Amino acid sequence: MEFTRLYLIRHGQVANHHEYRYNGHFDVDITPTGVEQMNRLSDFLANEPIKSMYSSDLQRAVKGARIIGNRLGLNPVMVNSLREIHLGRWEGLTREEAAALYPEEADFSFKDLATSKVQGGESLVDLRARVVPALSEIIERHRGEAICILAHGGVNRVILSEVLGLDIRNFFRIEQDYGCLNVIEYYNDGMQVVKLLNGGPNQDFSINKIY
Repeated sequence: MEFTRLYLIRHGQVANHHEYRYNGHFDVDITPTGVEQMNRLSDFLANEPIKSMYSSDLQRAVKGARIIGNRLGLNPVMVNSLREIHLGRWEGLTREEAAALYPEEADFSFKDLATSKVQGGESLVDLRARVVPALSEIIERHRGEAICILAHGGVNRVILSEVLGLDIRNFFRIEQDYGCLNVIEYYNDGMQVVKLLNGGPNQDFSINKIY
């Protein structure tokens, strides 16, 4: 049976990762560690029959896509709809900074993000409404091929939730580490299968990390 294989990647470690900031559309670069994560993925994917590559147009995704695309001989196509969830006026801030600036939202909980949102931002429903159509268009364009998308933790979780048939409220139950790889197969009869989740050459599933 013919299928389309999607190699779905999260961008590498971001420059402000240690500050626990809400990046969203905030355009932050990746670290040297993030570059190395992308290089390892490049080597890992070098022998896969990937025909096309897409990414978010934010630099943390673009940089990784260009590293991988260069190794695979592909020119990544930037897609605005694959950007991370927009976090409104909390963009670029830590939770402490956001609470101080906007005390009326100090009690906002991201567990309610499925239907709620920070002022000026998106809910998970909003994120799904722009990501899923963009993905469907890409899959349809490349029926029977292997393709690669380099995006963000939120975008990847939406895509994986769709394939797994999960309610969007279960969004945060799916982990997406920096530089992780997911593999999904889309069959022509409508069946969709996750072959790999949060895996790839950058993962360290040691006991110390898990516990």
